[in-house]
Amino acid sequence: MNLAKYIDHTILNPDATEKDVKRILSEAKEYDFASVCINPYWVKKSYESLLDTDVNVCTVIGFPLGATTTSSKVFEAEDAIKNGADELDMVINVGELKAGHYDSVLSDIKGVVKVGHGSNKHVKVIIETCLLTDQEKVKACELSKEAGADFVKTSTGFSTGGATVEDVALMRKTVGPDMGVKASGGIHSKEEALAMIEAGATRLGASSGVKIMNS
Repeated sequence: MNLAKYIDHTILNPDATEKDVKRILSEAKEYDFASVCINPYWVKKSYESLLDTDVNVCTVIGFPLGATTTSSKVFEAEDAIKNGADELDMVINVGELKAGHYDSVLSDIKGVVKVGHGSNKHVKVIIETCLLTDQEKVKACELSKEAGADFVKTSTGFSTGGATVEDVALMRKTVGPDMGVKASGGIHSKEEALAMIEAGATRLGASSGVKIMNS
């Protein structure tokens, strides 16, 4: 198993400077991670830096709250792709899911999926598991699958909790064997990373990618 190719090497903190992003890009090249996951502002620079590698550029849409309009998420997605993004990690409207407004959530996801797939880009759907009941997690995964998304993802890393083995297993059971599951938030060691993969994760979002590889 090539563990590096499971990892989206992540820097999403709001105070990240150009120097910080350059470090992440350098580390991504050195370790040959699956992608760098960066805020939309840094997509173009990351794309230019990673042109001669097979490290993808992943960015976030409607991040971190998910409570923006679908049209704004669509615009963000279009802009990110124009700037060189390969993968889009979008946040669902958690409040609408919890209210049972499933058509709204489905339409929101479909809007971004349409943009992503129109340019052959992957779309991951962040469901923010720490804010959901198990029943709501299942519903969010079902809606993401129905919308045609490529992955479901546990967390933004900016709410009350991150990925758990139990949530990853539930998400894998819900979406079946063919859809991606990304565990993100709170993964700091190789042991934790392997536990997530064992539970069904096919991608890991981590700001501790180098530590994971060296632990």
